[in-house]
Amino acid sequence: MPFYQFTVPTDSPSAKHKADIAAAFTKVHTEVTGAPARYVNVSFNEVPPGSLFVAGEPVSFGRMVGIIRAGRSEQIKRELITGLAEAWSGVTGEPMEGFALFILEQPGHNIMEEGQILPEASEDASQRVDKFG
Repeated sequence: MPFYQFTVPTDSPSAKHKADIAAAFTKVHTEVTGAPARYVNVSFNEVPPGSLFVAGEPVSFGRMVGIIRAGRSEQIKRELITGLAEAWSGVTGEPMEGFALFILEQPGHNIMEEGQILPEASEDASQRVDKFG
């Protein structure tokens, strides 16, 4: 179920390592949540340099918005976003201080995958593994 969407400058280290980033994010998500890899969605949008801004000034590092199911504990969400940031930095060599990650939560009943409305995520770590992650 998770959907990680990147907006990265063309010719940036992130743009050059899309497949590696997707694999690293899939690994982190599955390890932290117990989700099967087949449900981890990743996409990239490349934009010309000078298209991303913070405080009105251009930045050269990408941004990521991730959508996950609501219901996970704060501990799991912290572990997830930290692991994702470390994975991105490790693959691209970009410093974590340069990029930004945003995690948004949606209740399972707002998401459909493979023709099924998803169940809610569990806060109980012993129940992390489910069909949709």
